[in-house]
Amino acid sequence: MTRIFNTRRRFVRLGTAGLLGLSTALVISSCNPTTARVEKSNTTTNVSATSSIKTKVLRMGYQQAGDLVRVTGVLEKRLEPLGIKVEWAQFAQGPQLMEAMNVGKIDLGSVGETPPIFAQAAGADIVYVVGSRRTEKSGRASAIAVPPNSLIKTVKDIKRQKVVFQKASASHYFIIRELENVGLKPEDIQVLSIPNVEASSAFLEGKIPVWVSGDPHLARAEKLGKVRIIKTAQGLDTPGSYYIGGRQFAVDNPELLRIVIEEIDKIQRWAEANPKETAKLIMPHQKLDPEVMDLVLSRRSYGLRAISPELIKDQQRVADYFYKNGLLPKPVNIQAAVLTPEQYAAITPSTISQK
Repeated sequence: MTRIFNTRRRFVRLGTAGLLGLSTALVISSCNPTTARVEKSNTTTNVSATSSIKTKVLRMGYQQAGDLVRVTGVLEKRLEPLGIKVEWAQFAQGPQLMEAMNVGKIDLGSVGETPPIFAQAAGADIVYVVGSRRTEKSGRASAIAVPPNSLIKTVKDIKRQKVVFQKASASHYFIIRELENVGLKPEDIQVLSIPNVEASSAFLEGKIPVWVSGDPHLARAEKLGKVRIIKTAQGLDTPGSYYIGGRQFAVDNPELLRIVIEEIDKIQRWAEANPKETAKLIMPHQKLDPEVMDLVLSRRSYGLRAISPELIKDQQRVADYFYKNGLLPKPVNIQAAVLTPEQYAAITPSTISQK
């Protein structure tokens, strides 16, 4: 069973009607995800421990770049015996995913540090569920890129250039931080907000002078010899990505969230230890050549970390940075999108890193 939501919206300025001022968004929801044979992710479920779960359907959002949890079917395996169905909705990027959560289309999804900030600024009632672990690979999969024959050599050279990225995505924070590092401001570039899935083809055709993008689109362009990277996001002062949930869903279903986090953590640990097997699982879904898939996985970070006061402090720093640069209509209080310590204790397995 497949449902298609068309969320194409005109641009709006932050602080006016609408959630984020997004460009084209394509959402594809499927109720029949592919189940893979990953024996190490199986877990015996204590059915009695889930008696207070208040939903029969878990609506998961994932991005165009793909989702290992969906591909392997680990949530379906764990939740089916409990009578809980998993539905998946696909989004071009994080801002579109957050918009769908704001209007009640999904319950949980993974995004970078920036989308939940803009969503919260627009009134979305969301909570930070669990964070991602930062590793030495973090940031290598995102880059400011130009065509191979471009005269642009450094970030400073992009002044007055058209720069393509998705507004309110992780690329947004990346580019304005790099502009500041070379003495430029956001207004020194011409921003064209286009999701990666749409910008990729235009860039490969030489129609985009500067592109802020990430894998798998970036890796595909690299393997085709169509891109020259002038700066990666490695070393960027970001707290990383998160699983974000609707507040009411999170408050009502702590046992379910704990199960979901357990399964996500286990399949990520398995993937980190088994890159070749992971590539075989993901390639058919992302339709990537083996060489591209190997490059994607070589710079992908795995692992979760608990939501902590230190992590929220780092996220607040990012929100304050956007406001300081005039990119938010009002200050955003990250603490307002945080659960209580008791609630986090209920949803966070002991195996999850606290750092």
